[in-house]
Amino acid sequence: MATTLPPRPESAPGVVRDPICGMEITADEAAATRTVDGVTYYFCAARCAEQFDREGTAPARAAPSNTTHSTAMPSTTSVASATSATTGVSGTGSGAYWIELSIAGLADRHSADRLTERLAGLPGVYEATANATTKLLRVRYAPSAASVGTIVAAARSAGYIVGTASTQLAIQGMHCASCVTTIEQALLKTAGVLSATVNPATEQARVEYVPGLIDAAGLARAVESAGYQVRRLPPRPKAGEADGAAGAAAPAETSLDREEEDRRREYAGLLRKFWFAAAISVPVIVLSYPQFFPGLRDWLTPGSDARRLVWAALGLLTLPVLFWAGSHFFAGMWQGLKHRQANMHTLIAIGISAAWLYSGVAVAVPGIFPSMDLAEVFYDVTAVVVALVNLGLALELKAKGRTSEAIKKLIGLQAKTARVIRDGSELDIPVEEVLAGDVVVVRPGEKIPVDGIVLGGSSSIDESMITGESIPVEKHARDEVIGATVNQTGTFRFRATKVGKDTALAQIIRLVQDAQGSKAPIQRLVDQVSHYFVPSVIILAVASAVVWFVIGPQPAFVYALIVFVTTLIIACPCALGLATPTSLTVGIGKAAEQGILIRSGDALQAAQRLHTVVLDKTGTITKGKPELTDVVAERQEARGKKRVDGSDEWGTGDDLDEDEVLRLAAAVERSSEHPLANAIVEGAKARGMTVPDAEQFRAIPGYGVEATVEGRIVLLGNAKLLAGRQIALGRLEAEAQRLADDGKTPMFVAVDGIAAGVVAAADTLKDDSIAAVAVLKRLGLEVVMLTGDNHRTATAIGRQIGIDRVLAEVLPQDKAHEVQKLQLEGKQVGMVGDGINDAPALAQADIGFAIGTGTDVAIEAADVTLISGSLRGVVTAIEVSGATMRNVRQNLFGAFIYNGLGIPVAMGLLYPFFGLLLSPLIAAAAMAASSVTVVTNANRLRGWRPRG
Repeated sequence: MATTLPPRPESAPGVVRDPICGMEITADEAAATRTVDGVTYYFCAARCAEQFDREGTAPARAAPSNTTHSTAMPSTTSVASATSATTGVSGTGSGAYWIELSIAGLADRHSADRLTERLAGLPGVYEATANATTKLLRVRYAPSAASVGTIVAAARSAGYIVGTASTQLAIQGMHCASCVTTIEQALLKTAGVLSATVNPATEQARVEYVPGLIDAAGLARAVESAGYQVRRLPPRPKAGEADGAAGAAAPAETSLDREEEDRRREYAGLLRKFWFAAAISVPVIVLSYPQFFPGLRDWLTPGSDARRLVWAALGLLTLPVLFWAGSHFFAGMWQGLKHRQANMHTLIAIGISAAWLYSGVAVAVPGIFPSMDLAEVFYDVTAVVVALVNLGLALELKAKGRTSEAIKKLIGLQAKTARVIRDGSELDIPVEEVLAGDVVVVRPGEKIPVDGIVLGGSSSIDESMITGESIPVEKHARDEVIGATVNQTGTFRFRATKVGKDTALAQIIRLVQDAQGSKAPIQRLVDQVSHYFVPSVIILAVASAVVWFVIGPQPAFVYALIVFVTTLIIACPCALGLATPTSLTVGIGKAAEQGILIRSGDALQAAQRLHTVVLDKTGTITKGKPELTDVVAERQEARGKKRVDGSDEWGTGDDLDEDEVLRLAAAVERSSEHPLANAIVEGAKARGMTVPDAEQFRAIPGYGVEATVEGRIVLLGNAKLLAGRQIALGRLEAEAQRLADDGKTPMFVAVDGIAAGVVAAADTLKDDSIAAVAVLKRLGLEVVMLTGDNHRTATAIGRQIGIDRVLAEVLPQDKAHEVQKLQLEGKQVGMVGDGINDAPALAQADIGFAIGTGTDVAIEAADVTLISGSLRGVVTAIEVSGATMRNVRQNLFGAFIYNGLGIPVAMGLLYPFFGLLLSPLIAAAAMAASSVTVVTNANRLRGWRPRG
């Protein structure tokens, strides 16, 4: 292999290239220089020179030509948990390059060594070094044998988070499925790009890349090199540039506003071209077929000079249609040809050009045709096809704009201003200026501007726009509030904890945008088919024209031309390319409106194929914290009772009823921080009781607590506590056993040495858990409960909720293994959980559902997030998945049937049997109608409502 040598740097004042980052600078601008073996190297920054020094002074240094500095990314860019990566240059090996990546999860030297060993075994990797202190990975590799994507994938498969970034690019000029493949391939060929997914429905590309190897400008150049345009936002005004001479500056445009404006402008342009072409088409059709119009048939007789002159005029009249109203077809074809690609524009441009050129030759030199019957004109085809296709594109654009309604609604939820307290005064400021830690005041009827924690006051909050739950939620001190939700009744103050891109709404919008930009497995297959579709159609059109010219009826050449043009026009792959992404975009948006965040198209497609749903118990089926469930009083005469040993009575009080037992128990537990103690105290308060103070409180580890309440000695604890004090349990022992069998935790209460009652607490079921499980079973799904609780408690909960298969006493580290065992039974498994210990099981399952009220780790590991924390969200997610995939199949069926039947008919397959030959005009109308039909059918999903 030849050694990779750098280009010899030019002497000042010429342009030189930094050998580390690849940036072009003039020699005079260099921040530092190094001379090695008589060659001077110029560096744009001191850090590049320092890296050059660290890597040695061998002359075999070269940076990839497209390597750039890592720059500040636009607001649409999101960076993974690890920080941005930086890139190095080639090492001393022949043709080898260095890359430096930031890695999260390198806890110690052992983990660094494990990662190093994993990467060193990859083909094309010469050397790998991981540093647990700096969290950096440096790899020397041969670009011809290994890629950055391969290295990143290997690191991720080893369980590490690689410092990559992702961004959304808004793209103009896409019209069919072949455009999607062209753009994706152009991006994937760009060094530093790890993945690229293009959605023609939203006209966006989602790109994951390595900062330092490529930046936003480089990504835009890659798209533009494929013949498409990237929408760019105007620069945001810098701080302090608020007012100009003309007055206050207008707020900066958002990307969605800009896309909407671009779409509106494109729609208006297409309509103008349609109306122009349609206006020209009317006289062209009339004068092309004078035999159908009285008065014209006698003037424009076949072969007459008048008819020939009129045809010549029609040729001039249709030139503006061809080169203005149809200019975008030729521009698109040219861009495709430059990149050896064929697309929708190629088909249309060839078709209308062939019709116009044939007509021009027929008018200019009719004598070259063997028969005057062949000297016919088809200017009407040129004008009408351009008009109809432009109309179809305009209607398609209008319909596609509706698919992003969910994102528009979410963005519209954001509050515009916030009332904050600064320096003791209330100020109304734009929501963008709220800082974390600010104290915000919210009055009745106002939107909560950002996320935070309530400091004082109380109110009920309508969170339906975020969670999908219609019932208002009561909020008090220390409760969390979510930005964009609506305050209903009270006034309160809260401290801002998350602002800007960190708010729950901002993250929801990002997740929905990312999901809408993803692809379902079925779409990847369609894209592969579409990639070869246009070249295949061109071949079929040429072949059918040749067959018609050789064996067709006279005038054979005219028939061949009609078949050629009609086949090209009717086979436009627009409908095929839009069939899946439009449905996915609308379906994922509808799920978001119901408080369900679906992370990708893969998850959406897989959800409707589930066989088994595994439910974690605590925090998923249950509320996640114990509540008071039962109070049982002994109700016996306290006076005259003896100890177990037969000595004198202890009792001094009257009969104690349930309320008195609970009041005394709550008084004792007020001094305890145990969750069960809190359940008893909160239960007493919920019943309107005034809980007295306790004195001489003493905790007895492993047994319970003891205190004096209103002069009485009160014990609360387990049976061992009372047995140690020789207190007979009587019938309370059987009551406690009954409560335990129901999955509750019983605690005995004794007053002045007499067993007075039992109080029980349990992690109670969520209000809708039983109904959700019933619906899941009606859908034909097997429901399994997974818990670390003992078998008795787990079985009791399972019995209450209607679950027959219960997996109990499962350690946290074994949950993923239990899911895997279900998968080995041949089942598609969905896992629902909320805790950190659920994250491995969520990742192992075919679909992971994270309860939105759970931990961030669980949410990150899951494919679907249920914001409201309700199990009904699982049912809704499965239902929306089924509805969306049915819609996708309807669209694909329509698109494939349209092309499967339309192309043979256009080629003339029916002519020998029925004498039917399809007109290019009808083909154009059918092509336009097919795309509009697909997008309209996808938009039907916007009216979908959950059944539950």
